[in-house]
Amino acid sequence: MERTYFTDKDYEKINFAETSFPIGDYENCKFINCNFLNVALSGTRFSECEFSGCNLGMANLVKTAFKDIRFKSCKLLGLHFENCDQFLFLASFDECSLRLASFYQMKLPRIRFINCDLQEVDFTETDLNNSVFSNCDLSGAIFDNTNLEKADLRTSYNYSINPQSNKIKKAKFSLEGVVGLLDKFDIEIEN
Repeated sequence: MERTYFTDKDYEKINFAETSFPIGDYENCKFINCNFLNVALSGTRFSECEFSGCNLGMANLVKTAFKDIRFKSCKLLGLHFENCDQFLFLASFDECSLRLASFYQMKLPRIRFINCDLQEVDFTETDLNNSVFSNCDLSGAIFDNTNLEKADLRTSYNYSINPQSNKIKKAKFSLEGVVGLLDKFDIEIEN
């Protein structure tokens, strides 16, 4: 089957949940205020694209490629990024809601989450070395056998990270956030 290529196109306010989304290769495209809720994006390749104000909640990402992608102010509820094509996966997230998303066993060094809602996100066995979590809510996020070496979590909050089951060497935390490293020990800390 021949693939369709889309280059340098802008898609604005399109509800792909009601109209079919053409599977193909998208390069240097912009998706602005589009709805991809529950849309099958399987096999689609996105390269150097930007998603702004889009809803991609519960989209099917099996073998979807994200190469140098910027998500800005997007709803990414429940996405299973681990099902994506992992080859050259590169994305940044700005002011996005990623509640219940999963990055299970992914290699994401230097990934950036800026002002994001990361509640109950699964980072189990994920390589997040040198990553930045700036002003992110990590309530209920799962860190288990996760590589957080040299990661910057100084301005993030509500995390619970067990130093005994995660790599945190040279990671950066704020003094207030250190409490999130001691949860497992069931101790009381007073001011």
